[in-house]
Amino acid sequence: MILPGATVGVVGGGQLGRMLALQARTMGYRVVVLDPDPQSPAGALADHHIQAGYDDQLALAELADRCAAVTTEFENVPATTLATLARSVMVRPSAEAVSITQDRIAEKCFLQSHGFATAPFRPVRTVSELLEGLGALPFPSLLKTSRLGYDGKGQATIGSEDDAVLAFERFGGVPCVLESRLDLDCELSVIVARGANGDMATFPVAENRHHDGILETSVVPARIPAALAGQAAQAATAIAEAMAYVGVLAVELFVVKGGLIVNEMAPRPHNSGHYTLDACSANQFEQQLRTLCGLPLARPWLLSPVAMINLLGDLWSEGEPRWEEALRRTGVRLHLYGKSEARPGRKMGHLNCLAPDPDRALAIALESRDALRARRR
Repeated sequence: MILPGATVGVVGGGQLGRMLALQARTMGYRVVVLDPDPQSPAGALADHHIQAGYDDQLALAELADRCAAVTTEFENVPATTLATLARSVMVRPSAEAVSITQDRIAEKCFLQSHGFATAPFRPVRTVSELLEGLGALPFPSLLKTSRLGYDGKGQATIGSEDDAVLAFERFGGVPCVLESRLDLDCELSVIVARGANGDMATFPVAENRHHDGILETSVVPARIPAALAGQAAQAATAIAEAMAYVGVLAVELFVVKGGLIVNEMAPRPHNSGHYTLDACSANQFEQQLRTLCGLPLARPWLLSPVAMINLLGDLWSEGEPRWEEALRRTGVRLHLYGKSEARPGRKMGHLNCLAPDPDRALAIALESRDALRARRR
């Protein structure tokens, strides 16, 4: 075990790294962050911020030298970076696991090869493969870049062959995935932690709603039958087991008439798991630290129904949001990420809204978010 007093490293300086750093310092660990941004949210709270690129060999050597173990806070860190670090320091999750989740083609092929249901898809690397895929999948469909897409970026709805070719060209002809657009009942996510000894623990299933491709709300417990929630949790643990994963893994799923479909994975804590910060006996960042340091996993339980709602940079368009509207409301908890610039669509923070039941929690979340953006008189 790596015990309190040791130093842990985080590759990436965004809000997930920031929340991990807060948890680590609460539990008595020191934190080193590697991120090129001098104003990174995690770097601002770390004991030491290495301001350098993720492929800077001197910086990687310094990170490995300073730390007892290293993790990542986002999946687009080059797998080669993690492999380099792993030669001289413990890295969790592994470069092999991250390389699967950061490429949609590899991810979907992995899921399919292990028997997990996905939306029908075709890899697209050339125009000819695109046209072949269009012949196999019905319209409407979705074209997604295989790498670097998130929050709706790198995605296009395809209604015709012309749409597809134009979208492929707009994406620069990079490898893509063409997949069927499904008729969804709802979207779910499961956060699962898996230790190096194979022990696993899941958080309650979240029911998610997106707006313009960006997660808007997560409601817990998900308003679905208990049996379906159990199936979702079982799917997440089976995926973690199949990957021999060590760390915190987020699994996004679709509920369709035929059952559950796995959408994608994230090798880290997830936006839809932020509710755990206020509504669970242990949060996803504590689990991340425990898996990194080889500590026994916590057994989280839900303390209260909750709804998480993202606060995007749009709220700042007319000045500072009205924080008093959130802070005066019973059961509402405010989390801000320390980002220096508010931009439309950028995640600046979130609210966790606790209530006696999930419907009321969601209503409070929407009301509170809208009250923040109300124009000052």
